[in-house]
Amino acid sequence: MENKSSNFIRTIIQKDLETSKRDHVITRFPPEPNGYLHIGHAMSIITNFDLADEFQGKTNLRFDDTNPLKEDVEFVESIKEDVKWLGYEWDGLFFASNYFEEMYNRAVLLIKKGLAYVDDLTGDEIRSYRGTLTEPGKNSPYRDRSVEENLDLFDRMRKGEFENGQKVLRAKIDMSSPNINLRDPVLYRIAHTTHHNTGDNWCIYPMYAFAHPIEDAIEDVTHSICTLEFEDQRPLYNWIIEQTEMESTPQQIEFGRLNLTNTVMSKRKLKQLVEEGFVDGWDDPRMPTISALRRRGFTAEAIRAFVRALGITRGDGAVDSQMLDHFMREDLKLKSPRTMGVLRPLKVVITNYPEGQEEMLEAEINPENPEMGTRQIPFSREIYIEQEDFMENPPKKYFRLFPGNEVRLKHAYFIKCEEVIKDENGEVVEIHCTYDPETKSGSGFTGRKVKGTIHWVDAKHAVPAEFRLYEPLILSEEEEQVEDESEEKTFLDHVNPNSLQVLNGFIEPNMKDVKPQDKFQFFRHGYFNVDPKHSTEDHIVFNLIVSLKSSFRL
Repeated sequence: MENKSSNFIRTIIQKDLETSKRDHVITRFPPEPNGYLHIGHAMSIITNFDLADEFQGKTNLRFDDTNPLKEDVEFVESIKEDVKWLGYEWDGLFFASNYFEEMYNRAVLLIKKGLAYVDDLTGDEIRSYRGTLTEPGKNSPYRDRSVEENLDLFDRMRKGEFENGQKVLRAKIDMSSPNINLRDPVLYRIAHTTHHNTGDNWCIYPMYAFAHPIEDAIEDVTHSICTLEFEDQRPLYNWIIEQTEMESTPQQIEFGRLNLTNTVMSKRKLKQLVEEGFVDGWDDPRMPTISALRRRGFTAEAIRAFVRALGITRGDGAVDSQMLDHFMREDLKLKSPRTMGVLRPLKVVITNYPEGQEEMLEAEINPENPEMGTRQIPFSREIYIEQEDFMENPPKKYFRLFPGNEVRLKHAYFIKCEEVIKDENGEVVEIHCTYDPETKSGSGFTGRKVKGTIHWVDAKHAVPAEFRLYEPLILSEEEEQVEDESEEKTFLDHVNPNSLQVLNGFIEPNMKDVKPQDKFQFFRHGYFNVDPKHSTEDHIVFNLIVSLKSSFRL
């Protein structure tokens, strides 16, 4: 592992091993295949795999596929890809649906023990009977059915004799329990639908709260690590393990989930963004999904370092998204080639540079990593610079190009603005400059100083490219702040209309053969990734990964 930060779960596991409560460690990552994984899931993946690795244990990848109405093979494959991309290999690959027969038998056991019954109440009626946090629930009129009747009805449910919603199987625990999760929770519901793994073999499906502890026990999971919202369900988790008489007894441990500012983590909200066209898919680089971060250019190394630096805590809270950007910069700064790209081109003609002449200039590929060597950049009479690097009437302390001012071209010469060319609308379309051949970079020239250095691309050899610049998708910093039912506002009211800006500019010719997922630092702009979805041999698309600087400090 790259880091070994302290966390309370490690302490629990270590004590379990030292006291012989456990003689081995098995963890699991148990996603529901009903959407794409996001950065919050990355924390769970990294936590489970890292802890198992540290204690020479195992980690299973298990799909909790108990709700065929929302699940799809597409999500299964994307989850497997994400886990592998993050750098992990699972020890066992399992599906909850592999255990449906075993779960059914354990449910029958509960019925025989008088701890489960078939209920005819509707979903709305069950909710109304459940009570509130301050008022106890009341028993269903079907709660006292005999064991024989419940066994018969549950068998007929399995055989498909009843319609969706007509009956459910519920645990018989305590309708007056202060923990609402113990007020006769539903264990099975009817769903006449095809399952992605079991086809039409089943028309009743276990609820997640019933299935999950049984799955953990079947796989001999020792430490079932989950996020804090499952803390109230831990008594039910333990009740199911005990009352279904599972041989293995996993221990559920909860930790605070990861929330990032300026985004949303809810699968429901992410799905809504996709379906309503606010983004162009689950892998849109503005999304917090792992596939989106990968497409944008984030690295697995940076995400692992970010999660490990956060550590594992018992509390929820929003982490500044700039912290993730910081780890991205740290990961890329020594291994990303430097280059120049002009995003908003303005043509410059160097009038005293000989027509038809061109030369090659040498530049370091990465000044922070000299071992990466140097590159050759063509230079001739006509170049492109950034529009923002010229102002006709600049304010004070503007040190870039303006009439009569001199600047350095990065890796090249001093140039001085002599003339401004405008179109019929008065817009600047071209700048005429002169250069000083004595000021070539690396020549040791010390005659005078200039205060501004700007980047450029040779016009004759420039390669057209598309640049996609990103801002935060959500303007509100915390997810909890983006829902206000009293004002009839939803998180969609906080979607940033300027989260994507598409520009067309030019890059150095030595980049014409870049490949998808190649990463570069564009001088003065930031780190960029070659988009794997829209780039072709004839049309290169760069995604902004992160800018060069941030106010964030660890």
